[in-house]
Amino acid sequence: MGNKKLRNREEIPQKYKWNIEAMYADDAAWEQDIQDVLDAVEGFTAYQGRLTTDAATLAEALEAKDAIWQKLEKAFVYARMKQDEDNRNTKQQAMLDKANMIIAKVSAAMSFFTPELLSVSEDTLLGYLSTEPKLAKYEFLLRDLLREKQHILSKEEENILAQLSEVTDAPDAIYTMLSDADMKFGTIIDEDGDEVELTHGNYIKFMKSHNRSVRQAAFERMYQTYKSLLNTISAAYSFNVKNDVVGARIRKYPSARAAALSGGNIPEEVYDNLITVVHEYLPVLHKYVALRKKVLGVDALKMHDVYVPLVELPDTEIPYSEALKIMQEGLAPLGEDYISRVMEGVNAGWIDVYENEGKSSGAYSFGSYDSFPYILMNYTDTLQDVFTLVHEMGHSMHSSYTRETQPFVYGSHSIFTAEVASTVNESLLIEHLLAKETDPQMRKYLINLHIEEFRTTLFRQTMFAEFEHKAHKYVEEGGSLTSEWLCDEYEKLNKLYFGSAMDDDDYIKYEWARIPHFYRAFYVYQYATGYSAATAISRKILTEGNPARLAYRKFLTTGDSDHPVELLKIAGVDMSTTEPIILAMETFKNLVEELEELL
Repeated sequence: MGNKKLRNREEIPQKYKWNIEAMYADDAAWEQDIQDVLDAVEGFTAYQGRLTTDAATLAEALEAKDAIWQKLEKAFVYARMKQDEDNRNTKQQAMLDKANMIIAKVSAAMSFFTPELLSVSEDTLLGYLSTEPKLAKYEFLLRDLLREKQHILSKEEENILAQLSEVTDAPDAIYTMLSDADMKFGTIIDEDGDEVELTHGNYIKFMKSHNRSVRQAAFERMYQTYKSLLNTISAAYSFNVKNDVVGARIRKYPSARAAALSGGNIPEEVYDNLITVVHEYLPVLHKYVALRKKVLGVDALKMHDVYVPLVELPDTEIPYSEALKIMQEGLAPLGEDYISRVMEGVNAGWIDVYENEGKSSGAYSFGSYDSFPYILMNYTDTLQDVFTLVHEMGHSMHSSYTRETQPFVYGSHSIFTAEVASTVNESLLIEHLLAKETDPQMRKYLINLHIEEFRTTLFRQTMFAEFEHKAHKYVEEGGSLTSEWLCDEYEKLNKLYFGSAMDDDDYIKYEWARIPHFYRAFYVYQYATGYSAATAISRKILTEGNPARLAYRKFLTTGDSDHPVELLKIAGVDMSTTEPIILAMETFKNLVEELEELL
C-alpha cells in the first residue's frame, strides 16, 4: 500500500503559485506601508472637530481616509494570503495579527468620522455636494450614510465598538485555527487500496467516489472529528451569534438579520421570498432524491450517497493546462476581450493552484484595490475543479473590471452582486459542455452535474440561510444555543429538504459545525440569490447575444456604486421580485425531468 502525502509548499513549482511578490518585494516594504498608515492616521485625527466646517475640508478628509484604507487593505490582504499559504507558519500568523491590530487601531482613530459627519443637517450635507466638485464621487456614499443615520452611534460609543473589534472577531479566528490548522481527520483507504490522509481539500472528492465504502469512511471520519470537538465549536458559534444579536441591538436594528441586510439596503422580503419559493419546489428535490436512490440501487439512501455522480464515467483526470483551455471555450460568449484579460491574469500569476501542507482549504478570489485579483485553489484534476476555477475567475474578473472603472471608495462588491459574476461563468460553462456533448452517457453525467449545482447552491445554501435565521431568532427570543439545540434544528431542516427517500443518518446533524460561512452571518443566502440572478443573466447572454453581453459587462464595472438590487437591474434582473428564483427553479425542474427520461 502506498501513502499519498501532501507536498510542502517548497515542493510546488513557482508557475503554480500566485505572484504575491507583485504586492510586496519583501517584508520591509510591508512594514513601511504599516508605518505609513500609522503616521497618516496620526495626521488624520486633526480633522476631528472641524470635519464639516466647509465642503473643501470634508472632501479633503474623505480623500485622506480612502488613501489610508487603500494602503491598509493592501497590507492586510498580503498578510492574510501569506498565512493562507501555510497556516502553521507562526511568522505569518504574527504579521496577520499585526495587520488586524492596526485595522482595529485605525478604526478606533477614525471612529469620530461618521458620527461627526452626520451631526450636521441633511440639508447642509447635500448643500456641500452641490458646491464642491471633489465631493461628486462621494455622493452615493454620503446619501447612503444619511439613510443609515439612525443606526450610527455617538463618537464615544463608535470608538468603544471599534476598539472592541479585536475581541469580537475571536469566535471566527478560534474556529479557523481549530478547523484549518489543528484538526486532523486521520486516514482512510481509497479506491486503489492506498492509505490517504483525509483533508478538507480532498473530502468532496471522496464523497463523489463510486466506491460506497470510501464515501462512508470519509463521511464518518470527517464528522466523528467534528463531533469530538462539538462543545468547543458550539461555544464558538454561540458567541458568534451573540455578537451579531448584541451588535444589532446596540445599533437599534430590529434584528441581527435586519442589521446584516441593511448595509446593502436589501429588503428582508428578498430573504423570505427565497425560502418561500425554495419550499414550494422541495417536492422536485424530493423527486430527484428518490431518483438518486433508484439509480444507485441501494436499500437505504444515506447522506454519504448524496454527492456521487449518478452516471459513472471513466476516471478521466483534467490537468490544469486542459482546465485553462476549457475555461476559455466556456466563457467565449462573454467576448474576446474578456477571454484575453482572463489569460493575461493566468500568465501574470493570479492563481495559487495546488494544495500543500497547512494551506487554507477551499477556494477564493481575493486581493486589494492595488493588487491582482488573486485566486486560491486546491486543484485536484477533476471536472468540479474546472468549475471552481471558472467560478473564482468570475469573481476576479468582476474585481478587475470594477477596479479599472471605479474609485477606491466603490472598488469592491457586496456578496449579493459578487456571487452573480462567479455563477454566470459556471452557467455558461455547463451550457457550453452540454451543447457540444453527443455521448448519451456524458450528457446524463453533465445534466446530473448541473442538477447538483442547483442542489448544492440554491437548495443547500437556502437551507443554511434558514438555519442561521432560526439560530439568531432563537437567541433574540432569549434561547441558548447548546450543541443539542443546534444539532436537532439542523437535523430537522435536513429531513425537510431531503424528504422521505433519504434514510435517517447518525452524523448529518453535526454538519453545521463544518460550515465556516456561519461565522459571517446572513451571508450564504446570497449564493442562492446570486445563482438565481446568474441563471437569468446567462440565459439572456446565450439567447439575446450582444445587447445582453454589453449590459452584463456594464454591470461588471459598477462595483459598489449603487445598492445591489439596483445594480442587478443594469444586467436585466430584478431581485426584489420572486421571478428570477422561480425561473431558476423551473430550470431545475426541467433538468430533473430530462434526467428521469434519460435514465
